[in-house]
Amino acid sequence: MRPRGPGASAGTRARCRGPMVEVGWNGEEDRGAGPRLRLAAGATVSIVLLLVAAVLAHGPDLPGGEQDETQPASGATAPPVRTIHVATDGDDSATGTESDPKRTVTAAVTASAAGDTIVVHAGTYREELKIENRSGLQLAAAPGAEVWLDGSVVVDGWVRDGETWVAEGWTVEFDSSPTYSWGAPDHDRPGWSFIDPDYPLAAHPDQVWVDDERLVQVGTRDEVGEGTFFVDHEQDELVLGSSPDGRTVTASALTRALRIRSEGMVVRGIGIRKYAPSVPHMGAVTVEAPRVVLDGVAVTDSATSGIHVLSSDVQLEDVLLTRNGKIGLTATEADNLQLVRVTAEQNNVEHFNTSPAAGGGKIGRSEAVLVRDSVFSDNEATGIWFDESVYDLTLVNSRMVGNARHGASVELTGKAVVAGNVIAGNGGNGLKLNDAEDVEVWNNTFVDNHRSINIVQDDRDVNPRGSFHDPDLPLTWKTQDIAIRNNVLARTSAALPEEDGSRICMLCVEDYSGRWTAAEMDVTALGNAYSRPDTMSPKWVVVWSRRDKDPFVFRTLDDFRRTVYQEGDGAELTGTPVVTDDLRPLPALERLYSTVAQPLPRHIAELVGRPAGEQHLGAWVSELQP
Repeated sequence: MRPRGPGASAGTRARCRGPMVEVGWNGEEDRGAGPRLRLAAGATVSIVLLLVAAVLAHGPDLPGGEQDETQPASGATAPPVRTIHVATDGDDSATGTESDPKRTVTAAVTASAAGDTIVVHAGTYREELKIENRSGLQLAAAPGAEVWLDGSVVVDGWVRDGETWVAEGWTVEFDSSPTYSWGAPDHDRPGWSFIDPDYPLAAHPDQVWVDDERLVQVGTRDEVGEGTFFVDHEQDELVLGSSPDGRTVTASALTRALRIRSEGMVVRGIGIRKYAPSVPHMGAVTVEAPRVVLDGVAVTDSATSGIHVLSSDVQLEDVLLTRNGKIGLTATEADNLQLVRVTAEQNNVEHFNTSPAAGGGKIGRSEAVLVRDSVFSDNEATGIWFDESVYDLTLVNSRMVGNARHGASVELTGKAVVAGNVIAGNGGNGLKLNDAEDVEVWNNTFVDNHRSINIVQDDRDVNPRGSFHDPDLPLTWKTQDIAIRNNVLARTSAALPEEDGSRICMLCVEDYSGRWTAAEMDVTALGNAYSRPDTMSPKWVVVWSRRDKDPFVFRTLDDFRRTVYQEGDGAELTGTPVVTDDLRPLPALERLYSTVAQPLPRHIAELVGRPAGEQHLGAWVSELQP
């Protein structure tokens, strides 16, 4: 099932900020909270659209509004629970009933109280909201309505200037801080900088579209050509290289769509697009209160990050995150986070470096995390990354496909189950387990990844090098107790690149710190199926750590079995395909179920929704999201 998107209806440790309602589009509560707007004489941009969200409608209470009056057990009269309607043809001084709706969501939030429902009717709302002191508030699209919170404005008044087109009076400026700290320079540690030198403007939040064509920002006026744009702050001009004639040009003008600081709030069926958060803003949507539910929400075309979760007991269901500049989702200190039927695809369009965070999603410093029935595909970095003290992780029945880096990375993490997933066509590892402990890897289908399963240890258990080690969690950051069961590890083509001669293997276990063998790390492999088109694709079936020596490299499963006594029931197929082009099992694989696959233990069976004791190899592909 795909996320419904706009228009469709649908913790163990408290680490949240206290609630405070403030709504508005350019509050400067924190540095860089909004764009700087300088009004120039003769401005031709439809600036009134920028000011809509600044209107604070302090209207009266809503007599005659739809109410559901309830009586508490004590007999005291509870405040009425109201439904407040918003429509593009409404008026902010209206009562908010369905027949007399307000014009802006801002006005509806201001008029609301805890437990109320705001129903937003079809249309585009160019606003920026911060919602506080509204416990249990529901913000929902009207049934069947397509609703967008939109961070862009329509830009007109274009004048041809040689090979470019110019709009005067463009005075919106964004903060381009490249890190999570306002004004700080990028990191200089190798492999840990946000900005790729080939894409120096990645952290500049400016965005422009001509119809549906997203233009690329360039750094000087002379560089402007077809498909690009330049913001000339000295001249207060927006310069295009693509013709706007007969087309609609939109440009981002607002930073953040929604800051949720109300406990138990529900957002349903709302689309959010074209906002321009700076990197330190953390996201176009930030969830900063516990027990929040985002249901049927789409966050697209944000300049940097889509959603950031910074509280416990948050649920994302049927959420779509696509074409965001840096990453679809991040979460920190988000205990009991649940991602169900979340799709994160085609993110990192600005080409940020993979580290510290880019791609489909990254979750850190959290306990009891569930990711189920979700898709992380075609992201220009890692699909989904768990890092820096995640404990009690479940990643099941999901797809990590076509990502430029790893499909799934589990790092500095413990007590994890990775089961029933399809992990295919990723440019890095299919699954990377790095300084991870107590991990069960059951019934996944790995196809055409650089390394199918890569299990590694480094020295961060003794030298964290700045990584956060949560003292409240039972984590050693030592790779140990790793069970690999009933997986399909396949290569379908001999033409996959060797990437400058680096070692490609199917199951790879290495200790870069030179302290432990694979056996001492308690890595075990049993009941897996290995498939390759020929004996050289890849050359090594298994790489197996030997402590301070070069690892064992095994060219056949038989060699691996004889030498280290693993894979007693495992199978190797050479020259015999085991999956179809759409990654479904072929008869050659199905015939191995009863002789190779290990019976599903009850706790794994419950997580993947299968009967205990079933024998099966790889994921149950027909039951996963398309």
